[in-house]
Amino acid sequence: MQAPSFKGLKPSSPAASRAKQANRARDTTPELALRRALLRLGLRFGTHAADLPGRPDIVLRRARVAVFCDGDFWHGRDWPALRRALQRRANASYWIAKIRSNRLRDTRTRRALRRLGWHVVSVWESEVTRDPHQAAFLVKVAVYSRLPPAVAERGSQRRAARKGTAA
Repeated sequence: MQAPSFKGLKPSSPAASRAKQANRARDTTPELALRRALLRLGLRFGTHAADLPGRPDIVLRRARVAVFCDGDFWHGRDWPALRRALQRRANASYWIAKIRSNRLRDTRTRRALRRLGWHVVSVWESEVTRDPHQAAFLVKVAVYSRLPPAVAERGSQRRAARKGTAA
C-alpha cells in the first residue's frame, strides 16, 4: 500500500500546515533524549542506518538490535481512539489513510529486519519523553539478551573500571 496523495486536499489552516512541516524525521527531541540515556548506560550505537530496512533510529550492530522511536501521532499510538478523533477533523480521509499506511509500512519494516536476524525494539515518543531512562533500559535488556554472556560481562567490567568501581 502506498501512502495517500495530498492532491485535492488543502491544509485545515496555515498554522496547521506550518506545524506539520516543522515535524522532523530524525534527531527528534525524544530520540535525542533516548540516545543520551543509552550513552549514560554505556551503550554505543549508530544512527539512521541506511543499509537496513526502515533506517532504524538507533542501531546496535554487535547485538543486532534496531530501535525505532515512533511518534505517537504519525505511527498511530492507540490507533482506534486516534482514528475516531481524526474522523472529526479536517481532511479526515487523508489522515486516516496516511497513518494506516505508516502503520503497515512499520509492520513490513519490522518483519524484514526480523528476517535478517535483527531484534526490533519500538518505543513511543511519549514513553521516552516521560522516562528516557526506562526506555533506554528496555534497549539495554534487549542488547544484553542478544550478546554472548562473556561479551556482555566484559562490557559491564569495562564500564565499572571506567567508573572506578568493582564489577
